[in-house]
Amino acid sequence: MMTPKELLLETLKRDGKPDRLIRQYEPFVPIMNDPLQKYTRGNRKRGVTSVDKWGTQILFPEDAPGPMPHVTDENKVCPDITCWRDTVKVPDLVANCSDGWEECQAFAAAVDHDQYLTMGFMGTGIFEQCHYLMGFEDTLVNLLLEPDDMHDLVDAIAEYRFQYAKLLVDNLKPDVILSHDDWGAKDSLFMKPDVWREYFKDHYKRIYGYMKDHGVIVMHHADSFCEPIVEDMVDIGVDIWQGVLPQNDIPKIQKQLDGRMVLMGGLEASVVDRADSTEEEIRADVRRACDAYAPGGHFIPCITYGLKGTIFPHSDPIIDDEISRYNKEHYGIG
Repeated sequence: MMTPKELLLETLKRDGKPDRLIRQYEPFVPIMNDPLQKYTRGNRKRGVTSVDKWGTQILFPEDAPGPMPHVTDENKVCPDITCWRDTVKVPDLVANCSDGWEECQAFAAAVDHDQYLTMGFMGTGIFEQCHYLMGFEDTLVNLLLEPDDMHDLVDAIAEYRFQYAKLLVDNLKPDVILSHDDWGAKDSLFMKPDVWREYFKDHYKRIYGYMKDHGVIVMHHADSFCEPIVEDMVDIGVDIWQGVLPQNDIPKIQKQLDGRMVLMGGLEASVVDRADSTEEEIRADVRRACDAYAPGGHFIPCITYGLKGTIFPHSDPIIDDEISRYNKEHYGIG
């Protein structure tokens, strides 16, 4: 029986022969206590309204599953893209996050590296940072109507993002980095593919290229409809697309990619992760995903969220158990 680490590495190979399906985030140990996390996201505390290092207001109500940006006409950091340099101050990661890595390095060193892979985390991608600064509507309008200034702002955010990746790679040396940027809604991209390529593709190719040059597996989270740009995702270096929604034609994508990128997700969160989700509903959706997508290979059944765990705690163990049942029935290994 393969270890979780061996299972993931075999799943990544185009001609790999994994002995079962991975149960969600089973092979990965997230390292969430690095200086970058503390500096850029340390303000995010349940029950607290705060302001992040970019100046964006972050809401985290007691009853919310997670923190969210709260951008209004009154508080947006960038109310006028043509004057963005006057209001947007890019945080200096090198000055503030070059030291203090000993704690997370010790945590990573204590992981059983024969069994598991260490995973660094990068939240709030380039597109997301744009709408944190000015809101969704302004971001999408400015991509079309103010291309010169938007290119300059995106370039500045992308350089920040590159420095984040470089510091994480150079100091933590993780096996995997989970990098977030949602590029679409449930059934469409937020923009035409050519607009995405014009603004974002080359930047991600540089960032993910640095990771891959240093032996890091690139996991990109986008719980979005990204079907029109899957070839681009391969081209920029994504090894695992985490968060792939079932609204994407997953079997078609599997045939198209032929093992060039692993698809991780496939579960319908609105079915499996509600306060009143029944065990029968959860098991049925997990089984639907396994039956539909496992035959195409290079698939990891998983909740589509960008970190381990469901909102309602009763759901996650049932998801894992149903994957184990599927494995026992189809591979003889639970």
